[in-house]
This record gives sequence, structure tokens and C-alpha cells, in this order.
Amino acid sequence: MKIDAIALHHVELPLVTPFETSFGREYNRPCILVELHAEGLVGWGECVAGSGPWYSYETIGTAWHVISEFLVPQLLGQNLDSPADLVARFGRVRGHAMARASVEAAFWDILAQAQGLSLATLIGGEKQRVAVGVSVGIEPTLPELLSRVESYLSDGYGRVKLKIKPGWDVQVVRAVRERWPDLLLQVDANSAYTLEHAPIFKAMDDLNLLLIEQPLHHEDFVDHAKLQAQLQTPICLDESIHSPEHARWALDVHACKVINIKVGRVGGLTAAKQIHDLCAERGIPVWCGGMLETNVGRAANVALATLPNFTLPGDISASDRYYREDVAAPDFVLNDDSTLSVPSAVGSGVSINQSRLQAARLRHLELRA
Repeated sequence: MKIDAIALHHVELPLVTPFETSFGREYNRPCILVELHAEGLVGWGECVAGSGPWYSYETIGTAWHVISEFLVPQLLGQNLDSPADLVARFGRVRGHAMARASVEAAFWDILAQAQGLSLATLIGGEKQRVAVGVSVGIEPTLPELLSRVESYLSDGYGRVKLKIKPGWDVQVVRAVRERWPDLLLQVDANSAYTLEHAPIFKAMDDLNLLLIEQPLHHEDFVDHAKLQAQLQTPICLDESIHSPEHARWALDVHACKVINIKVGRVGGLTAAKQIHDLCAERGIPVWCGGMLETNVGRAANVALATLPNFTLPGDISASDRYYREDVAAPDFVLNDDSTLSVPSAVGSGVSINQSRLQAARLRHLELRA
């Protein structure tokens, strides 16, 4: 399949509600949409890098630079037979996983279209619906948090993830657990703690949490292994896992009992599938994390979550959880069993709304063979 052209679209969309983590509070979400043309077909991918180097060193600026100056030149005018060909061409590029993942996602989309398959089918998915939950940010007060959780439960979400940080942790989580004793509940620290904070997590050990996500340093395995040995609650790694190799190293030292797979963070669907397969072999459950994606990225996440070892609900909430007007359609709608339906149309299952894309676009670049 010959790659004829690639276009980049830097867009920014206002969030339905502000979203606060230990990194800070977000009101708008920027992203880069990658438009890939090959043999009369068009595929789309999303780069989830943020406006600043908070979650990751990658930003909109670095991703735009790397995609346009280093990744696209490796593809224009070239014939690619499989995603493995694309991954091999990017082999010299160290890091920049989010940039690489966005271009690869566009190629997966176009390959699925060419073969007349849905993306989920092409990657080997087995589900028609995927279980999802909702991630609840840090709120100004505990009553406001409880109200937010209640609202999402009324919407039909069956699993809730609470963002925590020092000073906003045990008391908050305990209050939610006492209010909803049977709720599927987990917490996410986004690397905000150190091993000295172990008593905080021991205090949560009796709260029947599904998992504690990334409590310690964003590159750490050693201290996570020490903390996991002190807890019954499974530790889940997120920021520490950048590749299949990182996943293997983490499991080898018993740093976690669960892994959150984010397509952008690990460098694409190919790497995400490899991590899924490794964890399945080791008996380690996985789930699909979210990065406030538009429907373009959400479609890829939903497809990924159809693989059999995604046994925990993902952060792939319905479209209206994030944006009032997305740049792609159709929207993903929450089913009454806290699932999203998997698109059956060929390709990713979503199409770009050109008028919304242009309204949200801040800059645009077209590159041709």
C-alpha cells in the first residue's frame, strides 16, 4: 500500500467539565489528528500528547515536530504491507511514543478499510461490547466530589476511578466507599507519592479497591515492588510502562499485579497488543486507559479493549463525558450495562466531521510524496 500524503491537524476542544489530577486542572484538550492517504483511502489517528510536559515529556509541540520532520519522511511514497513495516521504519526513533502511535493508528485504520474489516476484527478482538468506567478528577470539596460520583452513577457507569494526591486521598476514598459499599472503585495517583507514603496506601487496603494506579515515581519499578509486597490491593502501573520491554521488566520484579495499557503511551496498537499478550501469558489482567481522546482515539481504544485479556473496565467513557461536539462521528453511547458497543463498520468505525474539524483547528500541515 503506497503512502501518498499525510496531513496534520492541531485541534483544541473545550471539555464538558474541568478535569483535575495531581498534575493540575484542564479546561480544554488539545490533540493532533493525523490524516493518512493511500490508494484512494483515508485513515485517521490521534496523538494524545498534551499542552505541557506533565503526564509525559511529549507535548503538542514535540509531537508536531517529530511527526512532520522524522516520521512522515519515512513513509511518503513508500509501500507498506503491514503495521510491522511501519513500526520497522520508525525503529531509529527513540521515545516519542505518542507521535509514533498516532501515525500507526492512521495506518491501522486504512488497512482495515482496505481489507473490508472493522479495526477490532483486524487486531483479533473478540467482543461486541467493552466494559467501561469513568475517571473522576479532584474536586474543590468532598461534597462536590460525592455529587459528581452520584451523577456518573446515575448516568449508568458501573466503575469509578478517583484521582488522588497528598492531602486528597484516604478520607476522600473512604467517604466514597462508605456511600457506595458495592461500587467497583479504584484510585489513581499519577505518581504523586513516594515510598514514605506507604501508610497512606495501607490505610486503603481495607476499602476493597480494584487497584491503586501508579502511586510512585513515573519511571519506577523497584519502589513499586517494595510497596506491592506490603499491600493486598493490586498496584497497577501506567506511566512506568512505555513498551513491551517495560511491561516484562515490571512483571519480572513483581512491581505490579495489573497493567493499564494506553495506546499512545506504549507507542501504538502493535506494542499494545504485545503487552496484552505478555500479560495474558503471565496471568496479569489489563485494562485500557484514557487520555481524554476525541472519537478518533476513542475508536482505537474500544477496538483494543475487545482483546480477551482486557478483563477490567477501561477509562473509555461515552463521548458526551468529554465533549459537547466531537470532531468525529458517530458518538460512543453508554449502554445500560456500563459498556460501549464496538463499531462494526470497516476501519475504525468513525468519520471526521469536516466543519467541526475546521472550527476546532489551530494549525494544519499537508505533506505529499
